[in-house]
Amino acid sequence: MQSSSRSAAIFGILIALGLGTLGVLLKQAIIEYKLLDRSVTVKGLAENEYPADIVIWPIQFTAANNNLDELYKQLEAQSNQVVSFLAELNVAPKEVTLTAPTITDKLAQQYGGNQPIELRYTGSQTITVYSNDIEKVRAVMPKLTELGKMGIVFSQNNYDAQVEYIFSRLNDVKPKMIEESTTNARSVAKKFASDSQSRLGKIKKATQGQFSISNRDKNTPYIKQVRVVSTIEYYLAD
Repeated sequence: MQSSSRSAAIFGILIALGLGTLGVLLKQAIIEYKLLDRSVTVKGLAENEYPADIVIWPIQFTAANNNLDELYKQLEAQSNQVVSFLAELNVAPKEVTLTAPTITDKLAQQYGGNQPIELRYTGSQTITVYSNDIEKVRAVMPKLTELGKMGIVFSQNNYDAQVEYIFSRLNDVKPKMIEESTTNARSVAKKFASDSQSRLGKIKKATQGQFSISNRDKNTPYIKQVRVVSTIEYYLAD
């Protein structure tokens, strides 16, 4: 009986020692985990300007006539004038696309009243220039007034006739810009680590934001501003 009590006491002591040791180990593990989990999250910006490499130039003009057949002939003649004019200025035929004319019957759209209609039919035609030669097309644009003096009415302020400049080489500049944003982020993280008397460790997590492309300003839409922000989390150590 006495031997059994002694064995039970020894067993209890061993369990207590084991639990104590386990507690110390768990505490040490938690401390080490918290030290390892120290980190800083920073953002790195890369922003560069690039020239657009595609221009889309819709040339839209209008005409009016009381005779529908004559109106179609008028639009066709003016289309030929515009295409010939572009060819003379070295705009290749493969860069020029014609769409079907749009015709409006004012009499059919008249609601109530008997107001006289001077010209019943109006039509619009769009010729689109799609080119990779930005400078050539931009040089041609102001010369279009020469055709205006010959009686062609251009729709310069129409939303559908706005010139569009596109930057299509994003994949070519992505690697360099990602490297640049990552380098900028690391510089910020190093400064933070230095100020907090820590040492910058490895990357814990990194996310790359979406690339954005915008006009540099409203006067130079053919120059694009490309921007990306990378978010990087670094480990910190003492």
